[in-house]
Amino acid sequence: MADEVDAIADAWARERPDLDVAPLQVLSRISRLAQLLDERRSQAFGQHGLALHEFDVLAALRRTGTPFQQTPGQLVEATHVTSGTMTNRLDRLAERGLIERGAHPDDGRQVLIRLTETGLRQVDAAFAALLASEDALLAGLSATQRANLATGLRRLLRTLTDP
Repeated sequence: MADEVDAIADAWARERPDLDVAPLQVLSRISRLAQLLDERRSQAFGQHGLALHEFDVLAALRRTGTPFQQTPGQLVEATHVTSGTMTNRLDRLAERGLIERGAHPDDGRQVLIRLTETGLRQVDAAFAALLASEDALLAGLSATQRANLATGLRRLLRTLTDP
């Protein structure tokens, strides 16, 4: 059951027998999967009028639970973008009526970003579409295979991100 990555790894092994190309077998597949996931996610979110980066902000708010609000700094931390990028995103989401800004009750210098009802409905619908799409992508794997894959990827991610 060979695929394009096997062909690439085989060609490199033939051309550079002095190098171990085994990492390609894992990481090239992860790279290709990431591209496919981005495409699928963009499609799922696009069906609900959202871009991937807009969903990230709305989802970060949604995951906090009622009243679905955070400071811009918390959103920067949750989405791993710069404060300038976040300001841009918040401006656009506010213009569309998906979020609103309000004063922080404990600190007048702070602003709270809150999901509007429209934003809540939109992010919930987009999330349901995402799960359906991603479940379909994993349909060829058993529950055990999914769990094993998740465990291996978690371990790999932790080795790359933990200090």
